[in-house]
Amino acid sequence: MPQRRVSPLYVSHDRVGRATVRSLGTPRLDEPHAPVVLVPGLGAPGYLLRTLEHCARSGPARLLDVPGFGGPSGPVCPETLGALADTVARWLATVPPEPVVLAGHSTGAQAALHAAVRVPGRVRALVLLAPTFPPHLRRLRPLLGAFARTAVRDDPAVVPVVLPSYLKAGPRRLLNCIRSAQADAPEDVLPAVTCPVTVVSGEDDALCPPDWADRLTRRARSGRAVRVPGAHAFPHPHPAVTADLLTSARGGRS
Repeated sequence: MPQRRVSPLYVSHDRVGRATVRSLGTPRLDEPHAPVVLVPGLGAPGYLLRTLEHCARSGPARLLDVPGFGGPSGPVCPETLGALADTVARWLATVPPEPVVLAGHSTGAQAALHAAVRVPGRVRALVLLAPTFPPHLRRLRPLLGAFARTAVRDDPAVVPVVLPSYLKAGPRRLLNCIRSAQADAPEDVLPAVTCPVTVVSGEDDALCPPDWADRLTRRARSGRAVRVPGAHAFPHPHPAVTADLLTSARGGRS
């Protein structure tokens, strides 16, 4: 796919119902290729900026800052999974002129999954990047163990990128987000998705192990599983690999 010169990322503030959703990316979404829309995990968009920049080299792309912990007016919605999915769905129904390639990472993958079910006509393809949580990690103690095993394998450079968002969120909001995601069962939601689904997992990720990614893939009507280098935060050290998976799902406008 031909690449274009990327100008500095554009900051957009889109009115969605009573909320104003901040996003970063290309200023226009009405270009020949379907936009790629990214939803971050735990409300920390910074670690997906590299992937966003790579996606923007070949077409329109946006990274949603939801719930918006660092926004000047505070979060645009509660940090719970249902509220995040509702906000993403309303943005998809309001802002992009055509269906998008919707991609979420970690808990953001769960929000993207629910949003795709809420507004199926607005999603051309769904990409779940390191989706959380398999059943055995829906309790806090096993989750802490998996987090520790993954943290030692993740790129340490991701820490200063996500830390500002986590500090602004505070432990209570982060825990609310995690507990809400733990109460979810993505495997029960996937059969309702009507578009193609790609489930991407890192080779060293204990939070999204291979058997979990394969199980989710089998639950989709049209699914495929992809393994990539890295652990849970693989989009940060491997943005080109991640972006290639997203942009390959674009195709032309129908």
